Amino acid sequence: MQNKNKPLLLRPSGKDYLWGGSRLNDEFEKNIDMDPLAETWECSTHPDGPSYVVSGEFGGQELAEVLRAHPEYLGERHKGENTLPILIKFIDAKKDLSVQVHPTDEYAQENENGQLGKTEMWYVLDAGREAKLVYGLKQNCTKAEMRRAIADGTVMKYLQKVPIHKDDLFFIQAGTVHAIGAGALVAEIQENSNLKKSKQRSAKVQRNI
Repeated sequence: MQNKNKPLLLRPSGKDYLWGGSRLNDEFEKNIDMDPLAETWECSTHPDGPSYVVSGEFGGQELAEVLRAHPEYLGERHKGENTLPILIKFIDAKKDLSVQVHPTDEYAQENENGQLGKTEMWYVLDAGREAKLVYGLKQNCTKAEMRRAIADGTVMKYLQKVPIHKDDLFFIQAGTVHAIGAGALVAEIQENSNLKKSKQRSAKVQRNI
């Protein structure tokens, strides 16, 4: 097959969430007309933020469109599928992100119209001197205490805050409380999902404890 071993150069979709900064344009030359530019979805077949091919005969097409036409590009392990199982992002957090808990595959299948859950990994590309992540709960937090804290708005005191540095790596399994803090520039590799449950959606979070 003529194009079997040729790489596909991709153009990402961008997201202008309010917590974002400008580093992805300033330092990575993404040239996306957004301010702020919080995220770029670098390799994505998700409809909420598709990547586009910019080279060769597929130039201008969504990556998902190319894979629908050529599912063999995914190899034998994903034979019969036409979307990528992962999604790769760059994230520029000028401000703190909301605290979130992502569902497991099993929960998402049953309660989110058959979608994937969201286990992810963060690689810290750069971090400010005071940059931190929220990563799980403190060991002295019980389930009852967490329920009360969500109800009365004091949940932050039970969350574990971890200082971060360039080249740190974090695995965030679905069901883990987490958040990216201000000053972090992160590459995220995750399941192909855009599901999230933040502390603002406390009713659903309560059910998921």
